[in-house]
Amino acid sequence: RSRKLLMMVVLLEFTNGVWMLPAPGTVSMDSVNMRHVLRWTQPRASCNSTVLYSVQYQGEFELLIKNGSWINAPECQRIPLTSCDLTFDLGSDSDYSLRVRAQCGSKMSAWAKFPFNRNNITPPVPELRVTAAGDVLLVSVRKFPLTAVTMVTIWRTDKEQQTKDYSMPADQEVLQVAALQEGAVYCVKAKVVLNLDVQSGFTDSHCVSITGPGAPAWKQPTAVTVTVVVMLGLLIGLFWALVHCRPDSCQKYFQKEPLPSFLIGNVTVWIAIPQQREELSAVTVVWVQTQRSSEKDKRFYEGEYK
Repeated sequence: RSRKLLMMVVLLEFTNGVWMLPAPGTVSMDSVNMRHVLRWTQPRASCNSTVLYSVQYQGEFELLIKNGSWINAPECQRIPLTSCDLTFDLGSDSDYSLRVRAQCGSKMSAWAKFPFNRNNITPPVPELRVTAAGDVLLVSVRKFPLTAVTMVTIWRTDKEQQTKDYSMPADQEVLQVAALQEGAVYCVKAKVVLNLDVQSGFTDSHCVSITGPGAPAWKQPTAVTVTVVVMLGLLIGLFWALVHCRPDSCQKYFQKEPLPSFLIGNVTVWIAIPQQREELSAVTVVWVQTQRSSEKDKRFYEGEYK
């Protein structure tokens, strides 16, 4: 009996020595945009080194089938942060038990536990973007975790009772609805669905007008690119021809034809200056005679002032 009592005292002292560090406090789950981040506060205790934290979780499968075993959150073992993203670890709609503990050197704290079920979280309304390209409707939504599905509802404004529903997995970026009626107006709304019991509300209706088939969206930038390439090729070819053209070869393309001989003549004209009676100055005038010039004008320059 005394031996058992001594053993209990030793175990009690050992336990007190191990759990000298207080457990993390104020454990909570921050669920925003379908991301689940476990948060806690640092224990109120002095530590000569950095306090590290480890997180584990337990689902119904671990509790019932694996005899209550716990799974280490792979990204949250011995981390200095006071938060842990468990979005991809909590992949089912079952009840979970979460726990976190602190470590300072060789000192370990007790586990601080937190229950969680994502069914209790209402997903946010998705952000919707709707555009039209010819007779095709393009619908895109903000990305959600892989466990979420976006349900998209589309209808014509003149046939509001005839709606069509489309399912967009989380990894699908754009939903394309083709062969729509030209000139009609189509409206779109969407919601996020986790399961039949957990859904977000619908977005506001987004309506666009269908202009018609038109040209595929890729043809416009392709045509511009081809035009630029062709023009650039022509400019480069012209520059190369000017640089490498021989003078005798290029002269025939740029040679200027001379004027006919009867259009060019040299005439000496004497101009009398009344105020000066000294010798007259001879002035040579170069003129170009057109066919319309009269012979009288020619005699005037050649005869009367010689």
